[in-house]
Amino acid sequence: MTLRNATATRQRILEHAQRQFAQHGYAAITVKGVADAAGVSPNLITRYFGGKDGLFLAATRVEIPVSDSFDGDRSTLGSRLAASIVQRWFGGPGEDPLLVLQRASGERPEAAEALAAFLDTNSLEPLHRYLRDSGVDDADARSRAAAIDAFVLGVSTRRRILRSELGDPADLQAWLSTTIQRLADG
Repeated sequence: MTLRNATATRQRILEHAQRQFAQHGYAAITVKGVADAAGVSPNLITRYFGGKDGLFLAATRVEIPVSDSFDGDRSTLGSRLAASIVQRWFGGPGEDPLLVLQRASGERPEAAEALAAFLDTNSLEPLHRYLRDSGVDDADARSRAAAIDAFVLGVSTRRRILRSELGDPADLQAWLSTTIQRLADG
């Protein structure tokens, strides 16, 4: 097997694993089920990932650039964040890795830790710094950032984990934008 084929095979396995973990959580997924969906031998999953735990950790590695949402005036923060969120929920190829972590966080302590670490590093702290640097008192900036973070996580949980309908992307983006902006403005 060439390196190129191995890389493509590994990626195909990850895509199927992300989809299955996102839809069914950790406990319901088997190495054989992911292998069958990806059209490979279960031995390849062991070879590439070391088994189910390694596959899960690889499938839930989150690298989502969010810094672009913090470029610009605070008066348009809500619209920038809402556009980024809706793009990730509706426009990304494959399953959103945050959804995989969110769904599995109730079953796997490492998923909950990874989700919390991601949100702290890529949402809560950058929001706090952005709001503080835009003239909001430090303690108030921290509270507003925490409110935005909790709001977005709550909407994601309600609409994506509990499977309420996401609705029209434009309507969802407008609602998120308005609500996030209100929270940012205090």
